[in-house]
Amino acid sequence: MEPGSQVTDRLRFGCTGCGKCCTGHHVPLTLAEARRWAEDAGQVVVLIEAFVVDGPGMPLEQRDHVLRRSHPVHCGEGEARVSVTFAAFNPGRCRNLDANDLCTIYEQRPLVCRIYPVEINPHIPLRPDSKDCPPEAWQQGPELIHGTQLVDVELQALVQASRQADRDDIAAKVAVCQALGMTTSALKGNGFTAYLPDMGAFAAALAQVQGNEGAQWTLHVQDEALTASLQALGLRTTHETPVYYAFIGF
Repeated sequence: MEPGSQVTDRLRFGCTGCGKCCTGHHVPLTLAEARRWAEDAGQVVVLIEAFVVDGPGMPLEQRDHVLRRSHPVHCGEGEARVSVTFAAFNPGRCRNLDANDLCTIYEQRPLVCRIYPVEINPHIPLRPDSKDCPPEAWQQGPELIHGTQLVDVELQALVQASRQADRDDIAAKVAVCQALGMTTSALKGNGFTAYLPDMGAFAAALAQVQGNEGAQWTLHVQDEALTASLQALGLRTTHETPVYYAFIGF
């Protein structure tokens, strides 16, 4: 694990089976998992954020991490990089929870579910108060964190697999977005855009993974000063009320 990836403390964790982590959370999916989710008639939400290399939206302390999980796109006369997340759309209870809050696809559950409650981003510390788990979950089970280290070797491997999937899948995710016209992004740190694609069209785009390589992207920005700084770089922006996506500002 990278330095600073977890809190500097000892943490234990034992799942209580409360089902709270499976309620009201959109679960990030790998490309393969998104295909399975679509095949099983699930809805996927597409979340997009962008930044300029060493410019607006670039968190310098996370430079290597965000660069590896992003992809360059045309934006006006300049270039932006976008990070795309395909997530299982779960505004309420996960569709795979049974009446006893048990996962009906446990053996095939998404990678992120297997990793929970550990954070994937090495720059975000694991904090129990940011999770939905009841207090007793942190008072039982095996040791999870010792110092800054994730103790469980298998869990370490799953975290690395998730990070690698982000890097391996990003070009294909961008191609799917471009094929479906989902080419407006928010600026990282300022917000993100969210799309709920038609799942028939989404599944077809996933099967082909052929996007419009010349697609033009737009950055949704509402702050006037930020808009001016982006336009000075030749980037295309909009502040109009979205019709086909939601802008979630921070």
